[in-house]
Amino acid sequence: MRVLTKAYLSRSRLLLWAKYSASSVIATVVSQLAFALCYWFGTAAIVASLVAWISGVVPNYLLNRRWTWGRTGQKLPYTIIVVASAVIAAVVTSVADHLVQPIESHAWQTLLVTGSYLATYAVLFIVKFVLFDRLVFAKTVADPVEARTPVAT
Repeated sequence: MRVLTKAYLSRSRLLLWAKYSASSVIATVVSQLAFALCYWFGTAAIVASLVAWISGVVPNYLLNRRWTWGRTGQKLPYTIIVVASAVIAAVVTSVADHLVQPIESHAWQTLLVTGSYLATYAVLFIVKFVLFDRLVFAKTVADPVEARTPVAT
């Protein structure tokens, strides 16, 4: 029975990870497009980061809440995590924007700064999963199936 439980938990965690990954991919595509378009048309990197963050945060929260974890989460920890991520992305893209200024090609500048935005969220991907799983969407009550299952002593 214990092996079955471990196998179930492994499949359950793998499914959770897959749903989180899919949600993140959708939010990333939306966010990346928003960033690239804003930056391409001359928006400052910090403003493009903000627009991209707003574009991605809504689908990310809704997908994670309803589909990945299937429950509402704690809004304050979620807000702190995503705002901190946005601040980190804004700093990274602003630094990248500063570093690419000597490059004459606007297309290369856009590609490199947009890449820095993507790289920031790629690095934060695992950190955010752990924080969402442990803080934001953590179960607060025992699973009803576990509560009904007698424990052999």
